[in-house]
Amino acid sequence: MPDGHAPDHEVVVIGAGVAGIYMIKRLVDAGIDATVLEGEADLGGTWYKNRYPGARFDSESYTYGYSFSKTLLDEWHWKERFSPQPENLRYLNFVADRLDLRRHMQFDCRVLAAHFDDDTGLWRLHVSDGRTLTCRFVVMALGLLSTPTLPRIPGRASFKGPAFHTFHWPREPVSLHGKRVAVIGTGATAIQLIPVVAEQAAGLTVFQRRPNWAAPLNNSPISEAEMADIRARYDEIFAACERSPYGFVHTPDRRGFYEVSREERLALWDELYDRPGFAIWLANFLEIFSDEAANAELSEYVADRIRQRVKDPVTAEKLIPRDHGFGVQRVPMESGYFEAYNRDNVELVDISETPIECITEHGIRTRGAEGTREREFDVIVYATGFDAITGAFDHVDIRGRDGQVLRDKWRDGPSTYLGMMVHGFPNMLMPNGPQSGSASTNYPRGIEVGVDWCTNLITHMRAAGFGLAEPSAPAEAAWSAHVAEMYQTLLMRKAKSWFTGYNSNVDGHEEGRVRYFVYNGGMPKYRAVIGQVADGDYAGIAFTDASGGTLAAADAPDFNSRRRARMATP
Repeated sequence: MPDGHAPDHEVVVIGAGVAGIYMIKRLVDAGIDATVLEGEADLGGTWYKNRYPGARFDSESYTYGYSFSKTLLDEWHWKERFSPQPENLRYLNFVADRLDLRRHMQFDCRVLAAHFDDDTGLWRLHVSDGRTLTCRFVVMALGLLSTPTLPRIPGRASFKGPAFHTFHWPREPVSLHGKRVAVIGTGATAIQLIPVVAEQAAGLTVFQRRPNWAAPLNNSPISEAEMADIRARYDEIFAACERSPYGFVHTPDRRGFYEVSREERLALWDELYDRPGFAIWLANFLEIFSDEAANAELSEYVADRIRQRVKDPVTAEKLIPRDHGFGVQRVPMESGYFEAYNRDNVELVDISETPIECITEHGIRTRGAEGTREREFDVIVYATGFDAITGAFDHVDIRGRDGQVLRDKWRDGPSTYLGMMVHGFPNMLMPNGPQSGSASTNYPRGIEVGVDWCTNLITHMRAAGFGLAEPSAPAEAAWSAHVAEMYQTLLMRKAKSWFTGYNSNVDGHEEGRVRYFVYNGGMPKYRAVIGQVADGDYAGIAFTDASGGTLAAADAPDFNSRRRARMATP
């Protein structure tokens, strides 16, 4: 690498969410000159932005917190089994303040562009405050669900009342008491939001494009005594998360689906449905993720539970998905969601039967069998999802060698090496990137794995005197093929979800093209694979030595020749 070009920082981390906080902690501990650039006014990432009523963990709180510090584990008391947004943001601030990390963070500094300079071997970052910063390594700690999407409905700008996406819920308290509220969307966010709004609003109308499966969260407080017991068992809890394909405390039932009688299956499902969290999804039989008949039987069981909870049979049937089976995409967890439709002040509008024609000054105009109708509202909430996984990358002008634009390279879907590096983009690291393990697991459990690997690569390069690291094109192709292969035995490959890159609100993400966004081999397999790469002198990665010469990369492992995991993370 050419000499004489001192960067402003050795490492710049983009994003001060869950990943960025841990990344800067590891870098500072390693004595590396690093800073975090965060576009928002403070840290927290998804927990800073998502302030809508009902926002909370779907992971058990004590499995979501960082595991790296016994001090943090001993000092923090989770108040609920599934912690709400305000408490989650307090936790992340507690971590940053306790570890004195804020001095390494810069806020209101949105990175608009990141360009690799072929002449200097540095990254040049253009920041919203007008500065240009250079660094040897850029770490993309961008949120998986940080780029909201709005529906393509004419007239959105004409509505005179408050209207916002759930991601942009105002920081100031929003009173919905006595208001007529419209919620557009019935995905995971809406499923958390709707029961809370139903209790406050004079009238709530939910506009549903297609229903989603959901299961009870079964939240409860955590007492002082229970928290003391959790602290005593943290090693056991995190070990269970490491063994799980999903990074949660729930482990699959290893009995064969067809080895168990139907009566036993029903008894198990009754028990799992009443357990907290993802039990009905992740503590179930493995076959529900890959066997059509097994999945159909479970789906009908969950559909019957919905019918028992919703009084109106017509409404109940509208809330039961027909285009995918239960658990083939991430299952939203709910608290009183289905019961909300039993309230007199709640109406469900199925837009496949009654399409939205446009937004008007005073509400929403629909067209149905009864003709055109305008419903008037005081507030419109868009719970219409995100441009997931790659959306945050697409919103930054990222250019690698020879000016190659990452957005163009990923136009038909991401291609990466291990989900953490990209050919043609030297020294760009993504601890939570597309096709990585963190994209399909209990997020912080995956984050710690990705951050540790990226940090170890940087320290390896510093010790060896290497200037640049870049995966080879064959290594990237092999990993992307492996990721695609991991989808083929799963029913997930048919789902219209962000796991498969389907979002009709995003240009180019319409139905008909699967994008392999997440790694479905499970976290134990992922850890083993990336560990083998590191132990093999970072096979598949070419390094530039101190004199500027490029060292040939050892061949990457033949990922697809390995024994295919029986179960992949859904």
